[in-house]
Amino acid sequence: MANIDFAFSIGGEAGQGIASSGDILAFALARYGYHLNAYNAYQSIVRGGHIFLTVRASDQPVTNHGDRIDIMLCLNQDTMNRHLKLMGAGSYVFFDSDKVKPGEAASGVHLCGLPVKQLQGASTNKLNINTMGVGAILAILGIDFAILEEDIAKKFRKKGEAIIKENTEIAQAGYTFSKSNFKQFLTLKNLGRSLAFVEGNSALAMAGAAAGVKYYCAYPMSPSTGVLMWFSNHAKQLGVMVRQVEDEIGVANMAYGAAHTGARTMFATSGGGFALMTEALGAASIMEIPVVAINVQRGGPGTGLPTKQEQADLWQALGAGQGDYPRLIAAPTSIEDCYHLVPEMFNLTDQFQCPGIILSDLVISEGRSTVDPANISLAPKIDRGQTIFPNGHGMDNPYGGANDLSYYRYKITENGVSPRAVPGTPGHLHVVSTDEHDEDGVLISDEFTNPIKRNAMHEKRMRKMEYAEKLVPTPAVHGDASGDLLIVGWGSTEGVIREAIGQLSDAGVKASQLQIRWIVPFKSKEIGEILSRFKTVIIVELNYSGQFARYLRSETGFNAHGHVRKYDGEPFMPHHIREGIQSILAGKTTHYVPVHEIMV
Repeated sequence: MANIDFAFSIGGEAGQGIASSGDILAFALARYGYHLNAYNAYQSIVRGGHIFLTVRASDQPVTNHGDRIDIMLCLNQDTMNRHLKLMGAGSYVFFDSDKVKPGEAASGVHLCGLPVKQLQGASTNKLNINTMGVGAILAILGIDFAILEEDIAKKFRKKGEAIIKENTEIAQAGYTFSKSNFKQFLTLKNLGRSLAFVEGNSALAMAGAAAGVKYYCAYPMSPSTGVLMWFSNHAKQLGVMVRQVEDEIGVANMAYGAAHTGARTMFATSGGGFALMTEALGAASIMEIPVVAINVQRGGPGTGLPTKQEQADLWQALGAGQGDYPRLIAAPTSIEDCYHLVPEMFNLTDQFQCPGIILSDLVISEGRSTVDPANISLAPKIDRGQTIFPNGHGMDNPYGGANDLSYYRYKITENGVSPRAVPGTPGHLHVVSTDEHDEDGVLISDEFTNPIKRNAMHEKRMRKMEYAEKLVPTPAVHGDASGDLLIVGWGSTEGVIREAIGQLSDAGVKASQLQIRWIVPFKSKEIGEILSRFKTVIIVELNYSGQFARYLRSETGFNAHGHVRKYDGEPFMPHHIREGIQSILAGKTTHYVPVHEIMV
């Protein structure tokens, strides 16, 4: 049980420095050893609109931004008008008392007006309420001002000493005023541990670099652009070639070209960009070229909700490209899991020489969370499968000498995987084509469409999935292995479902959890057996149509007893799931989370 668990929010419009203020607060808490989880609700505009950043802090790991806000910093009147009604007894609301009027608040809410004009002295910076508010909040948390001073110096080091000095003085004014005028909320102790505070897109990129990525290309598309930014910032240091391409079609084709040369290659996009890449996926599969694609899901269809959350690209990934072909699909369950999943995916794509698709989503990729460095410090195992390199790295040549002409690129094997010599390997032919071909790469359509050769080659490729399934772990049940109630989710909902299960337990309802990470290959037999051990199975997902529920039924024949779904663009909060499950247990079949909270 957590002894410390609270959330603070900063609201305003684009251009008011919300991210900088949030970073300073978050880094101060992380340096004290507190676990954090951050979610930023923002609009797809450069200036104006409304942004609402929420950061949850605890002495125990936290996996979502929670059910409540304890401290709010309002940078404008709009934020006050939207969110004051959400603040409960004992919460704190900070604002510029010269410009923002609080209105009617619930009983017990601390309205903490900061006289910015009086406190800022000679400074004329329009964003002083940000820095002053950060100082005021850290004061009621009992954090030493020296920590804040150091973080300000780091945040603004590129802007020079004058900017650092001005911001430090403004923060000190807010800190001192808060200490003198407002009741202490908490007195946080330094827990004496070091935690990293990482964005999900950065985690995906770092995991790719650790897995040996040497070529990364992309066309910027929210919410995946952070992967490109990380690689761009570290390309020279890591020896990675990074290219921003003119469009998504070019991205996919350049990626497969690079992968064909033997370079581990990755690219990221969102659903709209992924739609343009799917022809290349099929091409890569028939050429048997391994590459990893990341689809960071957002609200759709079309341009949809560019900066909002959804899990609605599952069937897009399942059906990407034309025809039957082997592919690997997995969805990370947390920001930390990104570090582990990306190397796993690369190893499997190399072993089975097929495309791999990672289905992330906005709440993971643009969210931030603390991670224990010990959990991500070990270099991942790298397995290039049956790849032959000119310099001798990779598998041992099973054909003897370099000029052994018994090598066939698409040799028919029991497991469907053929040895793969990258271009430049002496004594080996390098024939690739998007047409159907024979074992040596010669097109069968050049003679006539030979049905015997076609069947043999097609079956060879599809056999890969039978063997890939053996290497993918069966998902584990969290909680009792059998019982009255099982909650099933996939990808990013793992942590919020688990917290909802804790709330259900407090309400006298006992439940277990099954979270699906590997979607293709799918452990149909094993998962079907798990589902059969529970009286009631409820599936939780962030889309309208129940995409995962339909996929589960298609693979196992199992029809879930209930569904909790949400599609308004905002992620689940724990009580959404708890209330949905209680509604289903009371007699409903499907519970769509109602929009009854103005959170953004």
